[in-house]
Amino acid sequence: MTILKLNGSDLSIDLIKRFLEEKDSTVEITEDAYARVKSSRQIVENIINDGQTIYGITTGFGLFSDVLISKEKTAQLQTNLIRSHAVGVGNHLNETTALLMMILRLNTMLKGHSGVRVELVEQLKTFINKRIIPVIPEQGSLGASGDLAPLSHMALPLIGEGEVFKDGNIVKTRQVLKELSIEPIELAAKEGLALINGTQAMTAIGTITYIESEKLMEDSLWISSLTLQSLRGIIDAFDEKIHRARGYDEQIYVAKKMKEYLENSQLTTHQGELRVQDAYSLRCIPQVHGASFQTLKYVKEKLEIEMNAANDNPLIFNEREVYSGGNFHGQPIAISMDLLKIGVAEIANISERRIERLVNPDLNDGLPAFLSPEEGLQSGAMILQYMAASLVSENKTLAHPASVDSIPSSGNQEDHVSMGTIGARHARDIVKNVRYVLATELFIALSAVEIRGSDKLSPKTKEKFDEYHQIVDFINQDRKFSDDIKHLADALAFV
Repeated sequence: MTILKLNGSDLSIDLIKRFLEEKDSTVEITEDAYARVKSSRQIVENIINDGQTIYGITTGFGLFSDVLISKEKTAQLQTNLIRSHAVGVGNHLNETTALLMMILRLNTMLKGHSGVRVELVEQLKTFINKRIIPVIPEQGSLGASGDLAPLSHMALPLIGEGEVFKDGNIVKTRQVLKELSIEPIELAAKEGLALINGTQAMTAIGTITYIESEKLMEDSLWISSLTLQSLRGIIDAFDEKIHRARGYDEQIYVAKKMKEYLENSQLTTHQGELRVQDAYSLRCIPQVHGASFQTLKYVKEKLEIEMNAANDNPLIFNEREVYSGGNFHGQPIAISMDLLKIGVAEIANISERRIERLVNPDLNDGLPAFLSPEEGLQSGAMILQYMAASLVSENKTLAHPASVDSIPSSGNQEDHVSMGTIGARHARDIVKNVRYVLATELFIALSAVEIRGSDKLSPKTKEKFDEYHQIVDFINQDRKFSDDIKHLADALAFV
């Protein structure tokens, strides 16, 4: 059983992957983190008792930041905040994303700059470990002042309101808490704001999207290796000297992986044997896929900074230093998600071109037209290429950068926002489309290799061939191929 120890500083994508891979994984809070939480909470109590004017503790929010709140109403202010900001609409985030949102929000509180009580971090910990997962609508965040709407829906169940998932169904929170003998928490001063001022929705969506993207980019290499062998491609294009001459580490890595996958294949050729050069979609796999791998490095760095960041407001440092700032602004993640969108979309772009080469009788080196078992009577893979082209075109729309947009809010007090959560959602949708395109290339390549002679495959790709042929049959007759694509896409998914 994986135990994820949270201290506000050491969370990583690899740790999150291990946590999500096991159903019974739990989180624990380190002792030093508890000490920081207690210390920052005492500062909040002193602020209230001294009657100081501090944003969000003794004042209203947004344009109401100049409205003072009496000591007696500071707790009610926080509950009102959660209720009024829970305005999300649209489809619900899946349970994995909602669970990760809670983990990320808990982690930032443990840095000791949020001023919450131990009781609140314990409530979050209990919800995570017992998998009491909030129902969170995915639309409605501007990505600055934090992911206010999504995080408010995340916070409602902590106070016994809203809805949660139970056994795949959506039920009222109070029903589940009663069954588990868990009391709703009553928020104290600063705690409502500490729950919703942050980037945890975009970061959670972005983190899972990154994990899926990383897996897809790795899978794309052995899938394209199957295609290359189906087309009797030229292996010389992956010679290490070519790629070291340019110098990009990721390009060198992709070429190395392609050489490994293709080693001892009887289906690859050398330049001049069948043709002098392959088309770009085969010859330039290291250059194109390598450039997409470059985006992963940047995005991972920014996500891991953000998941360990203090993105609350105000931030509490000591009795004399409680500062209002803008760490809730999602611009770093917004730009990262826009970059990831481009990087992963390109994997589908080049995959679709390889699909065209597999099915087009003018390009596929003697394979049947559209891999049809009876040309004319059966269409074979003809419309599979249409579907892939449709998804690639849709991705071009989704890849439009969200981070270049901004709409003022809160009476123009919040006059620049990131749209980072929109960017993260679009990146997630692109990844889903890319998975379908790669599944389509894989499906067609399996049949093409079988026609060419699967016994001639390289040992490494023969293992993949055997594994995925267990999931789907070849294109041996016309049928509803969408089932085959879905089965392969599900097999390629991480979550």
